[in-house]
Amino acid sequence: MVAAERSGDMLAALLLQGMHHAWPGLKASGIGGPQMEATGFVSHWSCDELSVRGLVEALWRYHHITGIRQALIQKLLASPPDLYVGVDASDFNLPVEHLLRTKGIPTVQLVCPSIWAWRPERVQKIRDSVDHVLCIYPFEPQLLAQHGIEATFVGHPVADVIALVPDRLQARQALGLSAKATIVALLPGSRPSEVKSLALPFLEAARLLHAQRPDLQFVLPTHAPLKPMVEAAIAQAGMQAHVHLVMGRSHEVQAACDVALVASGTATLETALHKRPMVIAYKMQWLSWQIANRKRLLPWIGLPNILCNEGLVPEFLQEQVQPQALAQAVLRWLDDPAAVVKIQQRFADLHLQLRQDMPTLASHAIQKVLAT
Repeated sequence: MVAAERSGDMLAALLLQGMHHAWPGLKASGIGGPQMEATGFVSHWSCDELSVRGLVEALWRYHHITGIRQALIQKLLASPPDLYVGVDASDFNLPVEHLLRTKGIPTVQLVCPSIWAWRPERVQKIRDSVDHVLCIYPFEPQLLAQHGIEATFVGHPVADVIALVPDRLQARQALGLSAKATIVALLPGSRPSEVKSLALPFLEAARLLHAQRPDLQFVLPTHAPLKPMVEAAIAQAGMQAHVHLVMGRSHEVQAACDVALVASGTATLETALHKRPMVIAYKMQWLSWQIANRKRLLPWIGLPNILCNEGLVPEFLQEQVQPQALAQAVLRWLDDPAAVVKIQQRFADLHLQLRQDMPTLASHAIQKVLAT
């Protein structure tokens, strides 16, 4: 099993729980993170070594990443597994899956590559590489079936983990936050490249918000490898006295907040499932954006907008990521309770749609793959 970033680590850990239930003697190894390892998974490399976003950024680390992939392939060919599961990270996993499939090893991909959002040319590569795709969004199996690819909608595991009615008060108590304060969550991403691009604009937006509303409180979750970079951005923005830095615990932060300023990615869906209004931002290296934007098929990049097929929450991309614009968008949510109630209902409907008991459904689908 191979997960290439922290969000994949969480998805894979949930799948492993279901697989351990189906196969009590299961032994799993590959590339993962701490949540996978907590299930007994053996990581030969950390998922953090593969975590990169942006085509140009990936080129900068090309030799390191391909070196890991080649070493992984050699290990797998020397001791073939009964099953290979790629978790998201299709650019890394599909070539491995293709090779293993030619050797007769069953391959499953958890998380469909987003051919509906960009790079539709990957369909042929998926068909050639994967025996079955475990889809986390309901419209994907039908789309894949049109191209002769077997797939099962298993729901999004985050929808199982997050309560249908998150307990804001409990989350605030757990984080040591005021029960009555208005709290803004700052979520600049889980990758170094994201934090480098977004942490300072987010914190400068927080500074502007604090100047207008001194009663606002700000919470920023991060993890150990990114802490020095985040702390430097906090200091540069002059917000040391006003930002509550939390190690991990992003779900509690999302539950505790009134509104979130969040980097595009899985965190936007998590925020939506916590029924919190948000402002989405994303910024990447210029050339990466030019390449990716030409291949983009949808008008939005944020998962809540894509899944609801509507521009429900504001998005700021590239040069639009300006502190003043971000601060104003946050204030619009805080000043419009009726809009908050409306979006909370839309997010509640989305939550019910995605809640499908992924570990069980995915394990059943994998059993069928192995049986054939």
